[in-house]
Amino acid sequence: MPFGNIGVGGLIVILIIALIVFGPSKLPELGRAFGRTLGEFKKGTRDLVNNEDDNVEDMKKAEEVKPQPLAADKR
Repeated sequence: MPFGNIGVGGLIVILIIALIVFGPSKLPELGRAFGRTLGEFKKGTRDLVNNEDDNVEDMKKAEEVKPQPLAADKR
């Protein structure tokens, strides 16, 4: 749990350090890039979960439709 409890004070310190390192002109650009990255990550995660759900549903449907034995196999 190293990053679980950052809190308001920790966020302020991180913001001040980022402001010192990158400067006030680059900070909005970095925020936008971080927001886009986070959005793409969420979208990818959502797609993976949806694909998993689809695969589970396909497997259930395949189990419901059991193959019928052929007449030649009944010897």
